[in-house]
Amino acid sequence: MAYSPHTPADRAAMLEAIGVASVDELFADIPVAVRASELKLPPPESEVELTHRLLGLAGRNRVDLVSFLGAGAYRHFVPAVVDQLLLRGEFYTAYTPYQPEISQGTLQTIYEYQSMMGELTGMDVVSASHYDGATATAEGALMACRATRRERVLVSRGVHPHYRQTLCTYFAGADLVADEIPLVADGPKAGTTDLAALERMLADPERPVAGVVAANPHFLGLLEPMAQVGRLAHAAGALFVAVVEPVSLAVLASPASYGADIACGEGQPLGIPLSYGGPYLGILACREPLVRQIPGRLVGMTTDVDGRRAFVMTLRAREQDIRREKASSNICTNQALCALAASIYLGAIGPHGLRDVAALGAARAAELERALAAAGAPRLHPGPYLNEFAVRVLNAPEVHRRLLGRGVLAGLALAAVEPDDPSLADALLVCATEVTTPAEIAAFAAALGDEIGRAVR
Repeated sequence: MAYSPHTPADRAAMLEAIGVASVDELFADIPVAVRASELKLPPPESEVELTHRLLGLAGRNRVDLVSFLGAGAYRHFVPAVVDQLLLRGEFYTAYTPYQPEISQGTLQTIYEYQSMMGELTGMDVVSASHYDGATATAEGALMACRATRRERVLVSRGVHPHYRQTLCTYFAGADLVADEIPLVADGPKAGTTDLAALERMLADPERPVAGVVAANPHFLGLLEPMAQVGRLAHAAGALFVAVVEPVSLAVLASPASYGADIACGEGQPLGIPLSYGGPYLGILACREPLVRQIPGRLVGMTTDVDGRRAFVMTLRAREQDIRREKASSNICTNQALCALAASIYLGAIGPHGLRDVAALGAARAAELERALAAAGAPRLHPGPYLNEFAVRVLNAPEVHRRLLGRGVLAGLALAAVEPDDPSLADALLVCATEVTTPAEIAAFAAALGDEIGRAVR
């Protein structure tokens, strides 16, 4: 029996109040092809039958590939202590800490996460975690609009395309404008944000800019001139939103050091294993003057009436639950378990360990670059990178498909995610981390060399 708290009379009254005759009319703006349809489930099965079905589905996953895929989600070694502590019942089943007197453990884990992210980014304030890097980036852009009371942001094409799409979805619902900053087409700075174009876009007096969004390293792996981007943004009265990769901050300048007002990014590389679609971890941080604009929750440390250390919800936008028209965001949750994973990971490996992870990934990437260049796939852009870069391969999507048959996941065929950019039509985005081995690099280079040679023949 279907459960619904509303009677037919209740529904009729609500439809009358909003001026439509039926539920179908209410959803008329949604194309028929994407509306929810009848849920057609197969007949019931016994536990044994269902187990066999699920094992068959699981068997379709490829876990034997030599992988060089990055593009926003990265392979890293996760110490056993991370999963072991996450499986503890008080963490695994904990819910939002509404009552501080009984939620001290959860509040402390969020506080520790915020503290570590603050140290890593150099920012004054870190919000309790968000859904993922894409939504955190969109929230950062919305913060810039609220703080400046302007309605336009500029987003570098170097920002991950999924992040740009998510930001545009957020902005469309709020009647805000997001314009793209092009990348330099050629020369020694090819592939990086076009600073001359950015300066021109900022100079339009009829269209003031709330914020400039740029990533470092960006989607194609290149390092951006973040300090220059920040100076141009601030000269025009705009805020600077930096999209960062957290492991890279062990060896690259922090957002705070190059003048970012808001920092955001994806926390998956910090102790969260790869999976199909998440769960992931959105990082969002800012300077103290923007604290009232940051969505989510802030946990602080204090003392109780007996002078003992205690953790409390220092700032929480109750409007997100009640007065929603005044909310800083329509998102009112946090990825607490993923944030805890990141905290355990950082605590386990420490600052020197994180630096080793970043440095070894960079060394492996340099080895990969040399091997692929020798195989006939040179880098697409000349600028500096950390552990990810694009290589030129004729008919890259087809070569990528054939390499899968040889047991190699050859990164990402960029034509799939940037179909409107002809400069990336014949390019693979490849990545190496500390878990990439010399043997894997040699296998990839050999297989790619064979495919390139076959195409020439």
